[in-house]
Amino acid sequence: MSEQPTFNVTADKVRDALQQALSPVFIEVSDDSHLHAGHAGARSGKHFSVHIKGPCFAGMKPVQRHRLVYDALRDLIPQGIHALAIKAEEL
Repeated sequence: MSEQPTFNVTADKVRDALQQALSPVFIEVSDDSHLHAGHAGARSGKHFSVHIKGPCFAGMKPVQRHRLVYDALRDLIPQGIHALAIKAEEL
């Protein structure tokens, strides 16, 4: 029997990385992994939802905002983020 992989990424680590990189005025991160138990993606990493607001997104299109968030998390993604739902807003 093979063991489930261990993922070191937590909602707190995601929140801290985004806070440090983007200095948002509002950030909420939730671990939604339990909602995906039993499907293939659940074995390859965790699922997170991010709601973030800040001046760093001013004038950006949604895809640019998402890229900024992914860039801020680039070191955490290989550590076990399988899916990321992002709601990024400017002030």
